[in-house]
Order: sequence, then structure tokens, then C-alpha cells
Amino acid sequence: MQRHTPPPFKQWFPWLVPTFVVANVVLFIITMYINDCPKLSLHPASCFASFLGRFSFQPLKQNPLLGPSTYPSSDQIRKVYISKVYTVEMLVKLGALYVEYVVHLHQVWRLFASMWLHGGVVHLLLNMLGLLYFGIHLEKKFGYVRIGLLYIISGLGSSLLSGLFTQVTQPSISIGASGAICGLMGGLLSELLTNWTIHPNKISELLIHLANIILSLAFGILPINVDNFGHIGGVISGFLLGFVLLIRPQYKSDIPINFHPAPPVYKPYQFGLLIISFVLLSAGLIGGMILLLKEVNFNDYCLWCHYLSCVPISKWKC
Repeated sequence: MQRHTPPPFKQWFPWLVPTFVVANVVLFIITMYINDCPKLSLHPASCFASFLGRFSFQPLKQNPLLGPSTYPSSDQIRKVYISKVYTVEMLVKLGALYVEYVVHLHQVWRLFASMWLHGGVVHLLLNMLGLLYFGIHLEKKFGYVRIGLLYIISGLGSSLLSGLFTQVTQPSISIGASGAICGLMGGLLSELLTNWTIHPNKISELLIHLANIILSLAFGILPINVDNFGHIGGVISGFLLGFVLLIRPQYKSDIPINFHPAPPVYKPYQFGLLIISFVLLSAGLIGGMILLLKEVNFNDYCLWCHYLSCVPISKWKC
């Protein structure tokens, strides 16, 4: 018995993902313009690539990623009394995820804004390559509406889990598109599972998707200031959302070549996965938002979870 190849699905022209890339690049340029290292730094002569003028980078010892300041200079400090925190970093001004402001000033918009900011050229380049690699593939298959929702909602899930595990007593910021990109990885995995019968190379695709996710999360346990909780939140959100947004009708996988293929139909298991995933995702996002605004710290309830973001060994400390 030979396998009958089902007719191809519609291919979309990918324009949204490249637009996201352009938006991230433009916002980084704006970030560097506002940063203005020669003017605002305590030691202007130490700015890296000073020939770039106000777009020059902070000293490499301060930011090895070739980017803006992550510490406030004397001219950048603005007193704001929030749980004994008196400094406002430049990235915080632009929308970085700063749990103190989300909780006490109810600046929920930071959960979305932070995914468009980056801490340096290296940070930006790595994320944009990942966005193009995973995003264009998905947008070609499913169009800009579903992939746009997958990206934004995964970014929200990333920010929520990051905020719930952030130590309020040790303020830190979180920025970057990596959580949303991890959501695209999770979406690719759930899309493969829910549309299993129409994928010709199931096992190889499954191994590739799992390897991408495992490598991304493994990279996050290194002591290099990577917010791995954001990665985990993105993967989980994207994985659940993929069952909701990326569902396709299924074809019978093996039919005689001389028979016309039966029309595609949705399978009961697909609807089951859709309902379960929608309920879990909705509960997670709504519950996470409520808990975050109530200043709940998940570290108080999971004493070992901090190892998911950094594993200390003899050669490095978290």
C-alpha cells in the first residue's frame, strides 16, 4: 500500500515577523540614543566605540553585550520611593520588566513592553536570528494573525512567570524577546503533535523541536544573567497556545494510490487538546496576573526552583 500525499495547505507571505524584527532594531537604536554614554556616563572616555558618538556603548566591563547602561549614573538617578528602591535605570524608563513598578504602580504594560527591549547588540542579534528562523517558518504556514497572537501571548506568559519568581528584595529587570521566541518553539512542538498525521517526517521533526527547547533552557541555567523563568514561561505558553491556534484538519496517512483521498477532517483528540489547553492557558495567565499583583513570590513555595535559572557548581556561582 502506497502513501498518498495530501494537497498542500495555503502558503502565506511572511511580513509580520520581519516587521517585528525591524521594530526591535529601531527600539534598540532609540535605546542607545537615549543612553548617550559620552554625556551621561561618570567616565565618558571609557565608552566603547566612542566614534559612534551618543550611540557608543557602555564600557565592556559594565555591559559585555555591546549595549546601554544597566546601572544608573549620577545624572540618570531619579528618586522614587517604592519599597526602599531609589534608582531608576535607563532600561526601566523605557519599559523593562521591573516587578516593583508592576506591583506597586500597577504598570502592567511592562509585561508587554519588556519583550521589545534588548541589553546589547549581541543580545539583539541572537534573538532576531531566532525570531526569523522560527517565526517566518510558522507565519508561512499559519499567517500573521495566529503567529502574532502566539508571539505576543507567549511573551506575556514569559513575563508573568519571570515576575512571579523575581526576588522583590533583590530588584532586577528583565528584557528581551527570548521568552516570546521560546513560545514559538513550544508552538512548533504542539503543532506537530496535534497535526501528527499530516507531517511526513514526524520523528525527525519531533527530535529537532525537543532539542531546540532543551538547548534553550539548558543555556538559561548558566550564570550569565539569563532569565530562564522567562524562557520556561514562554515555552509553556506557546506549547499550550499551539494546540489552540495551530490546529489543522487531518488526512488519512495511508490509502491506496488509486483512490481519491478522503476530505480532511478535524479529529476528536484535536478538540480535546484545544479545550484542555485553552482552559489551562487562560487559568495560568489570569491566575498569574492576580498573583503577581498581590506580590506573591513563587520562591517562597518552591525552594528548589531557583536552580531552574542557575545551577551553581565549583566553577561558577549564581
